[in-house]
Amino acid sequence: MNNEATSLPDRVPYHLAIIMDGNGRWARARGMPRLAGHRAGVENLRRILRASSEFGIKILTIYAFSTENWGRPEAEVRGLMNILEAVIDRELGQLHANGVQLRHIGELEGLSPILQRKVRQAIELTRNNDQLILNVAFNYGGRQELIQAFRRIIADGVPPEQIDETLIDYYLYTAGQPDPDMVVRTGGEMRLSNFLLWQASYAEYYSTPVFWPDFDREELLKAIAQFARRERRYGLVPQT
Repeated sequence: MNNEATSLPDRVPYHLAIIMDGNGRWARARGMPRLAGHRAGVENLRRILRASSEFGIKILTIYAFSTENWGRPEAEVRGLMNILEAVIDRELGQLHANGVQLRHIGELEGLSPILQRKVRQAIELTRNNDQLILNVAFNYGGRQELIQAFRRIIADGVPPEQIDETLIDYYLYTAGQPDPDMVVRTGGEMRLSNFLLWQASYAEYYSTPVFWPDFDREELLKAIAQFARRERRYGLVPQT
């Protein structure tokens, strides 16, 4: 085992965001259909939720389905919707019992009425839980989020001189939450893919070649160890 993953560092991200990439490639490498990879990814999320709570992470934001993912094959999109519905049906009770507060970031439009209702019910049931906030970015796009925020600001008649970063934060899906401290991307790619474009401006970025279904507790610990070693300067000069 890598020594950097043997113990929990003193500094842990309060808000961790994860781009869960590589499910399809994981499945293809095993001669399985892509949906099998997505199901394996859901199973892994349960493990990462448990590890995040153990490590003291307070907010976990996961990129589950982007606005661009509607362009994937119809059977895959339909399968992903079925997986989300099945996860709510199967996991909601345990998530609630474990103190996880579920939030949705993105647009519910486009989802079936039944799925929309289940998402809203899950949010309402868990709204007072405080062990871990789980933001599920489903039908989410960072650019679309900013467009919606700007439209609402205009519709509310906010004078231009009153528009600042604090105001824009208020109109985002993540209003009231601190920005992510770290963005982890599995699967080896080196891009944000339209994820939390505003909020992740100063987040530490960590990419690993490990596909999401194999990104386990020890891999998460490696990412946290990397975060703890970095000096966050926010555009300033290094401290002396």
